[in-house]
Amino acid sequence: MSKEIKSSKALPNIWQKPKFVPKMTPRSWTGIALISPPFAYSLLMLAAPLLLVFLLSMWTQNYLELDRTFTFANYKEAASEKLYQVLMIRSVVISGVVTIVTVLLAYPIAYYIAFFGGKRKSMWLLLITIPFWTSYLIRVFLWKVILGYNGVINGSLMGLGFIEEPLTFILYNANAVVITLAHAWAPFAILPIFVSLSRIDFSLLEAARDLGDGPLRRFFRVTLPLSMPGVVAASLIVFIPTVGDYVTPRLLGGTNGLMIANMIQIQFGKANNAPLGSALAVSAMIIVASASIAFVLLNRRFLKVKG
Repeated sequence: MSKEIKSSKALPNIWQKPKFVPKMTPRSWTGIALISPPFAYSLLMLAAPLLLVFLLSMWTQNYLELDRTFTFANYKEAASEKLYQVLMIRSVVISGVVTIVTVLLAYPIAYYIAFFGGKRKSMWLLLITIPFWTSYLIRVFLWKVILGYNGVINGSLMGLGFIEEPLTFILYNANAVVITLAHAWAPFAILPIFVSLSRIDFSLLEAARDLGDGPLRRFFRVTLPLSMPGVVAASLIVFIPTVGDYVTPRLLGGTNGLMIANMIQIQFGKANNAPLGSALAVSAMIIVASASIAFVLLNRRFLKVKG
């Protein structure tokens, strides 16, 4: 009997109050008060529309009536239709090429500003933001003028006698979309790479030099690995929005440069099939999220923070 009493005393009492109860201090309430407005705004302006788009994708459009019966028919059509597959693959490929080109162009600029900018770093960063002083649409139209059949490039090459007729592969195709998007998103790629390069401890570069590493070897063994967090951030910043870009493919892409965002707009507009457009949008978001997560996982060894 005494053993049973001892064993029962050893058992935890679920009705007993926990020994440690976190108390809400005035500082805690201040933090909650500060974070509540942006959290509510994000929930209202981001989560709610995404939920509505997903809900709409489960419905079907019967001419002018919206059938609210839940079905995966729109997703099946989005996955089986050849046109949608081509546009989705083309969007991912174009965005991937834009990301590679943008990062390759942005890295040398960020490298120069970080290591050779000196006291003029602020001036260089200010110059990088100059394209933001004009509208994105205006910049797209300017590239249309530059790449046009009678534009700056063709006119200059024909005037110098290098070509006899205008080049046709630089406008109204995927090449024009890549060039324009790479220019438009270059500042977004330069800034995170610059931040990563600025945080590199110069003593590590000096140690590598003392050990006999040349400039090229120092770059690939020290500078590039330590700047990879900025490269990964720049890649994601460029890749994710360009998949859903609509204006540039519409104005410069022609028939061979259209992307999935243009088809989504058609479904919501002329085709009057918002559920199918929503299914295409959700499918694009899933593909982009999967590609981004896979990219981060492949580079996770560069993103580890050592404490």
